[in-house]
Amino acid sequence: MNKWCLFLLLIPGGVFAQSPDIILPNGWGDDPPKLSSLVEFARNESDLRVAITRYIEDKAALKRRYEVRYSPMRIKRLTNFFLDWQVTLKKLSFQDLNHEGQIDYIALRNRIQYDLESVRLEEGRGQQMAPLIPFSDHLRRLQEDRHDRKRVDPRSAASTLNSVANELIQLTDTIEEQSGKVSPVIARRAAIQIMHLRDVLGDWNRFYEGYDPVFNFWVPEPYERVRVGLKSYADAINRELLGISEGRKAPIIGDPILDEGLYADLTVEMIPYTAAELIKIGEHEFSWIESQFRAVSNKMGYGDDWLAAMEHTKDLAPPPGDKPWTIFDIAKYSENFIQDLDNITMPSLSREIWRLEMQTPERQLINPFFTGGEVTRVSYPTAEMRHDDKMMSMRGNTPHFNFGTVHHELVPGHHMQKFMSDRFNTHRGRLHRTPFWEEGWALYWEFLLWNTDFPRNDPDRIGMLFWRLHRAARIIFSLNYHLGNWTPQQAVDFLVDRVGHERANAEAEVRRTTIDAPLYQIAYMIGALQLRKLREEVVESGNISAREFHDSVMQGGWLPIELVRARLIGQTLTPDFKSQWRFYGDP
Repeated sequence: MNKWCLFLLLIPGGVFAQSPDIILPNGWGDDPPKLSSLVEFARNESDLRVAITRYIEDKAALKRRYEVRYSPMRIKRLTNFFLDWQVTLKKLSFQDLNHEGQIDYIALRNRIQYDLESVRLEEGRGQQMAPLIPFSDHLRRLQEDRHDRKRVDPRSAASTLNSVANELIQLTDTIEEQSGKVSPVIARRAAIQIMHLRDVLGDWNRFYEGYDPVFNFWVPEPYERVRVGLKSYADAINRELLGISEGRKAPIIGDPILDEGLYADLTVEMIPYTAAELIKIGEHEFSWIESQFRAVSNKMGYGDDWLAAMEHTKDLAPPPGDKPWTIFDIAKYSENFIQDLDNITMPSLSREIWRLEMQTPERQLINPFFTGGEVTRVSYPTAEMRHDDKMMSMRGNTPHFNFGTVHHELVPGHHMQKFMSDRFNTHRGRLHRTPFWEEGWALYWEFLLWNTDFPRNDPDRIGMLFWRLHRAARIIFSLNYHLGNWTPQQAVDFLVDRVGHERANAEAEVRRTTIDAPLYQIAYMIGALQLRKLREEVVESGNISAREFHDSVMQGGWLPIELVRARLIGQTLTPDFKSQWRFYGDP
């Protein structure tokens, strides 16, 4: 028995790994992988694959069981789970793992620590909004008692619900008194939690309603008053404290995690730079891209006024109804161009199966551009949109802007990433879907293709530079926002004035920043810079070919880029390995 299997026995209910069946895949083009190479790859699989799968599944099961967000019971149970895993992991003999297993050990160790810190952050946020939802414990205990298999006392539950219903009326009537006393961030968080409690209570009620005659006698009337009262109270918070009401554009209200939260996120992503240093990197890249803009703008006859060259490019958008076919043309061009470079294996099946859909007007409020994957979605005006919104959507999605992002979203970008990660090292994507690997890879290809004859004309170059500037800008505005240096409005103005966004698209971009993971927006360019530096180290030095480099990144699966580097260079690792790769020097 391998020693890594012994590790599984340390986990309650531990199971042994089964050797995967090796099947020769179809659809891999003219050069399918040899069966012998697949066998060899299977032998090199991580010793911790099954352990990581167990961690992922157990954590997800606990979150389903303890479903009430911010609940002390949920926080305590998850905290104990993460602490137990930390103890268990330390019992493992690191040196007895294969290199892939050592890499996964470090990734798992970092993830457990991050999950533990996230629970502590959740606890603190719950305490911040507690004054706005003093009834929370009464409601969450009803559901938690049910999950603990305790039978409800209908009369007691009705009394509890009656008290909560009366309290909700009082809180709703006096909500204006909280204006100026509660930050919009905490108020928004509370409104979301109130609606979550409403859903939880509804699930609790459905378990008993109609099945228990005593429950049916006592509970329905106070339950209905609480159900209505929770909605009214959440609406009152949104209206009076946040200025959100039907028929008005919702203000952008996020939940910045500040310096401490950013440090935790940077640690799990293995980025050895402070947020302030990363902003400097973004500013340095931003300045270089502006110089490239001026060079192209001069070629187009606009002198140094590259924003004028961009305005010209925006006006080259096709009429409504034509957009999908311009995307198909760009996709065919880019796939054939990359295939001719002969520096990556592009499975023909991945090129065959992707489809295109159009984004709804509602979805365009959050993502006004392009989303990738097997089903790729494109933004463009729809008939029911207001005229101004139609024009901004059209101008913001000219095919020349799409030129630099079709391969980013499809092949060899996100669609192909998903295709490959579903087939190799699947456990890594489930442990930690790092955007530095995902988005960094896609933007890295924009870097690579910029240095070739890939652009067909100067408007294409303007489009590619627009997105590159956009990604540098994301570092600057998103980190300044999460550090508390900038308001959402300052971020919107920056994107309009310095990057050339249409205002509606800039607002959607900033709104997305308040929804996504805190480092998601910086991951595009930082991840791409990491991969570019890694390519310099292992390909331009002559150690491996470009095809070997790209294929290895894909087959290795989702990892912080520093661990991708450790795989490729065969770096000697230790159980306490910390991020140390200064891939950009000192900014």
